[in-house]
Amino acid sequence: MEERTIEKCLKEIRDDMVVLTNMVYVAIRGSVEALKNRDLPLAQQIVDDDLKINCKRFEIEEECIQLLKTVQLSESDLRMVVAVLNVIVDLERMGDHAEGIAKIAVMLGDKPPLKPLIDIPRMAEKASDMLKRSIQAFISRDVEAARTIPSEDDEIDALNEQVFRELLVIMLATPTAIPRAEYLIWVARNLERIADRVTNICERVIFAVTGKMEEVGASNY
Repeated sequence: MEERTIEKCLKEIRDDMVVLTNMVYVAIRGSVEALKNRDLPLAQQIVDDDLKINCKRFEIEEECIQLLKTVQLSESDLRMVVAVLNVIVDLERMGDHAEGIAKIAVMLGDKPPLKPLIDIPRMAEKASDMLKRSIQAFISRDVEAARTIPSEDDEIDALNEQVFRELLVIMLATPTAIPRAEYLIWVARNLERIADRVTNICERVIFAVTGKMEEVGASNY
């Protein structure tokens, strides 16, 4: 396979990864918007669309496998493909987290909110912004950005703790509100996990560019 053909294949893989990222980005934002506005049709649409995210992940995986079977890649190109295979798993799982939030929105239905949703939308906005920038860092091979983006996870963690403390007060004061409060705790936890997975992506950026695995955050996923 000619070098320009290989580069064309790699570009198509990167482009498809951007498409998958945008699908996940929309799911994250939409799931929290549905929860905040009690928009059940939107929540159900996000649940249904998770299958499209899964299919896109497998499509990219197949593209990578076919390229690996067809040609012997340079070390740099091989690292990029291996990194993509890891990144798309994290993207697909972020989609699962968004689906989980949307399912909670469906389960809560039109029940009155326990409290105005302020910090959870902030978490969604921050996490989705970090996601988009981490993929931009991947495409542009920006190691510096990949090393700095995960530090912003501290803001997500702080908001998650704040949500938990506020909901704990509500649960102690109103035991009948415990089920609804637990649902919101799970929403915040899903958003925290999304930010953790952004750290994974940033580590793969560094690997793809430098060939070294470097821990840049406290991700456990």
